Amino acid sequence: MSTAAAVVVYGATGHTGRFVVAELRRRGFTTIVSGRDAAQLAALAAERGDVQVRPATVDDPASLDRALAGAAAVVNCAGPFAVTAGPVVEAALRAGIPYVDVAAEIEANVSMFADHAEAAREAGTSVVPAMAFYGGLGDLLVTAAMGETTAADEAHVAYGLSGWQPTAGTRVAGQVSQQRRAGRRVRFTDGALQYHDDGVSEQDWSFPEPLGRRRVVAEFTMADVVTVPSHLAVPEVRTYMSVEAARELASEDTPAPEPVDALGRSDQTFVVDVLVRAGGVERRATARGQDIYAITAPLAVEAVRRILAGETRTTGVASAGAMFDAADFLRALSPHLSVELGGGPCPRDGFDS
Repeated sequence: MSTAAAVVVYGATGHTGRFVVAELRRRGFTTIVSGRDAAQLAALAAERGDVQVRPATVDDPASLDRALAGAAAVVNCAGPFAVTAGPVVEAALRAGIPYVDVAAEIEANVSMFADHAEAAREAGTSVVPAMAFYGGLGDLLVTAAMGETTAADEAHVAYGLSGWQPTAGTRVAGQVSQQRRAGRRVRFTDGALQYHDDGVSEQDWSFPEPLGRRRVVAEFTMADVVTVPSHLAVPEVRTYMSVEAARELASEDTPAPEPVDALGRSDQTFVVDVLVRAGGVERRATARGQDIYAITAPLAVEAVRRILAGETRTTGVASAGAMFDAADFLRALSPHLSVELGGGPCPRDGFDS
């Protein structure tokens, strides 16, 4: 597979889209930038110098077809994905090329599996939703922690963020999700998504050192509750968020992320700690890194590289853990991510109810 293959980034001028464009260029892919704002795309092209510009809007299928013409794959970075995912994946299927997105919206990911699985399977095309920090990384960690087994009693994914300065796109996506849920909260229990009006609760989580014991918001439900059970028999999938990050996300006064290094990353750090319980035994997997938006770029681009190289386990709509060799994929992220995969039982010290 030659990295000269052209990859379209839809939503290229957004915060995460820019990281994806930079990562594609770093790896030598021909990059086509697309989205609804032609002026912003032209400015990005002037800044980058070696990208092609193809404006397109999700309400104009013909424009999407032109944007994807001759491309090898498309990465959708344009939220809210409740609006963009359907039209862009349909254009990808018409073009016969793989589709990857970075959606953290639970309902958008549910719709991707429900509405496009049959068409993608019939086309023999790879479609990977939530190939991002939320949804993709957690799924890879859970899958790697489980090893050769495909069933467990529970999977817990705890996010230890130093803080969370949300982008404008994150805020809009959150508003759309809240509207779709009519303000209700969601959990994955007894093998199904369940909507409820229970109040927010907190508990302690014992992250690996040096983070240690931290207060987290329980059932701070993220896209892992879609990706993990899409291919693993785990009836209880729960996600947690450090209290500090949850409070910053909820505050209207929290500023957008500011770059602190040459890569454009913010000073935000994270630990994603996974515990999988099966038959009274716990297994753990942990990832550490910097900037949840920046880390999405190597996740998405590595997915594209593997799909184009034929390093996949299935076709059709599939999460990261189902599509790829999870442990090998995580090892490939070593320049960007520090990962520890527990090879055996772990003590029952993950959380305190």
